Amino acid sequence: MKIAVLLSGGVDSSVALKMLKEQGHELYGFYLKIWLEDELSFLGDCPWQEDLDYVQRTCQMFDVPLKVIPLQSEYHKVVVKYVLDELKVGRTPSPDILCNHRVKFGFFPEKIDASFDKVASGHYASVVKKGDLYYLKRGVDPVKDQTYFLSHLNQSQLSRCLFPIGEYSKAQIRQIAQEANLPSAERPDSQGICFLGKIKYNDFVSSYLGKKEGQIIDIDTGKKLGVHQGFWFHTVGQRKGLGLAGGPWFVVRKDVKKNIVYVSHETQYLKYVNSTFIIDECNWILGSSPTQKEVLVRVRHSPKIVPARLEILEGQQARVSLSEPDPGIATGQFAVIYDGDFCLGCGVISSFDQSN
Repeated sequence: MKIAVLLSGGVDSSVALKMLKEQGHELYGFYLKIWLEDELSFLGDCPWQEDLDYVQRTCQMFDVPLKVIPLQSEYHKVVVKYVLDELKVGRTPSPDILCNHRVKFGFFPEKIDASFDKVASGHYASVVKKGDLYYLKRGVDPVKDQTYFLSHLNQSQLSRCLFPIGEYSKAQIRQIAQEANLPSAERPDSQGICFLGKIKYNDFVSSYLGKKEGQIIDIDTGKKLGVHQGFWFHTVGQRKGLGLAGGPWFVVRKDVKKNIVYVSHETQYLKYVNSTFIIDECNWILGSSPTQKEVLVRVRHSPKIVPARLEILEGQQARVSLSEPDPGIATGQFAVIYDGDFCLGCGVISSFDQSN
């Protein structure tokens, strides 16, 4: 097959390239330049040049041609705008989900020759074809499984996706890289939001939304405990970074109009924890809403996946009732739905249902 391989400079995509090369495919490497290095250079270093160096060395090692695709403009218009719009209204964005849907497997395939059979990446997931349908399967490594970030893909996109490392653990991938002496074999995993690089998240937010002092109030007593620099720096469930004495304290609510962040002490906050919520803008990977009511759910990228009940509502909405409450659920987050090992799709948490 003729395959376009997305390379990041990390060990995962490097091993994916190695595997596909050994399978005899016709490979072309691509590096997506989406860093905001020009306008945010004053905040810190964007390591895209370092990443590209690793990519170049890896491609040279396997005699694979490489092309750099600039997508900063598209990324800014779609992903960065989405992040800022969500923060402005007090919601918690999930930019990596949108990045995969709209950029890596959206804009990118449109930029390359239509003769490519597949677009491959180093995601920990698998695509399984059953009949005419393409299923997204969880990676075997529960810690590294990245189906949460891929949950907004559709049938057309999955039909072209190839994830070579989904059946391997991170330890196995690292070992393969070391044995092959890949340039990235000992390189640490990247952390944080994809477009920020070494820039601190709060610095990025501040550069666009600024700072505005507001009160931190104990929701149980009404007492002012401290001040914050803008509700957009905080999310429901947050524990660290509040600067409050006598804690731990947890963010349980935000008043966007008054710029107030409400917190509750660890002895009280569980009464504000939610287990039932509404998701909208649902994307169902198989093209239609699930028929099963008993599912598994993730509300963030983590190994934790909990049983839940799913009720399909009108439009693109559904009600999700977790088997146990979660202290970190916030509007704007994506809830990702599973049937066993297979990802059914996702929806944006829009409100909490207190009727159940």
